[in-house]
Amino acid sequence: MKSTTSSPPKSAKSAGTAHTAEKQREVQRAQDAKDSAQESGKPAAKKSSQPAQAGSHQQPVNPMPAQHLSKPGQEADMALRPRFEAPDYQGSGKLEGMTALITGGDSGIGRAVALLYAREGADVAIVHLDEDEDAEETRRHVENEGTRCIVIKGDVCNPAFCREAVDKTIEAFGKLDILVNNAAFQLHASSIEDITDERFDLTLRTNVFGYFQMARAAVPHLGQGSSIINTGSVTGLEGSAHLLDYSTTKGAIHAFTKSLASNLLPKGIRVNAVAPGPVWTPLNPADSPPEKVKDFGKNTDMRRPAQPEELSPAYVFLAAPSCASYITGIVLPITGSVGAV
Repeated sequence: MKSTTSSPPKSAKSAGTAHTAEKQREVQRAQDAKDSAQESGKPAAKKSSQPAQAGSHQQPVNPMPAQHLSKPGQEADMALRPRFEAPDYQGSGKLEGMTALITGGDSGIGRAVALLYAREGADVAIVHLDEDEDAEETRRHVENEGTRCIVIKGDVCNPAFCREAVDKTIEAFGKLDILVNNAAFQLHASSIEDITDERFDLTLRTNVFGYFQMARAAVPHLGQGSSIINTGSVTGLEGSAHLLDYSTTKGAIHAFTKSLASNLLPKGIRVNAVAPGPVWTPLNPADSPPEKVKDFGKNTDMRRPAQPEELSPAYVFLAAPSCASYITGIVLPITGSVGAV
């Protein structure tokens, strides 16, 4: 009589895994059928080319005015004036009794930040290079918010001027709580060979030396609850083929932000950066030729450039102890695109 062997009965565990595997294959077959039907039917929808509007009111879209400005660029000369007034932003005393010093505060992002700082109760000192008309207009808007404003003209490349700017702010308002490093120089180049030593030095001295020198002058006057906010750039995160020297400095600013944040943390002084994408300010029409300016910002996911009033609330958030007392050493991307970091 032959002996027979029988397979051992499947355990409950192996039966369970087989059931799950079969369930996964069933789901896969259903998706494969859907994919096949889509391929044989109408083509998949393309990414929308319409500019995105995610705020409470419509912002300008491309084409932007095909205009070229002489450096450093006057906001007063722009065919389409940047929007900085943030009419829907309601102040709530977040910076009440504080004093802010803003470089490049005459126009663009700096002007928008100065206005909201005033709306939140801060006195403001504005540093500018030689855009007198813009600086005076910013002063009027700040004072219309009910706080005080002084205008300081000079070059942040000069360490003596940086000390002077801080001293004048202390003399006018008796204190300093917030430093916003925002002044910048930017000029495109198609090749690294086009960037002379003199030009590279100018970009570095404005964008890196200026930030360092202003911070060094300000720190002795800052105390617990004070903050420094540096304006970086998406180019410092992603690089830029035609802004080689500028993107180099913005990457340096991001590293400086993190390093200084660590250095000043024991004193209760926070240091952060904002990294904007394309923003409609005098900086860009004063850089690019008119035919490129009209498409400025078009390649972002939002298909348009930001307006300064879309950036300035972030500077309030980072400056206000009531909002950001546990935030230091970050680089906040505001780029109009997904996955900027």
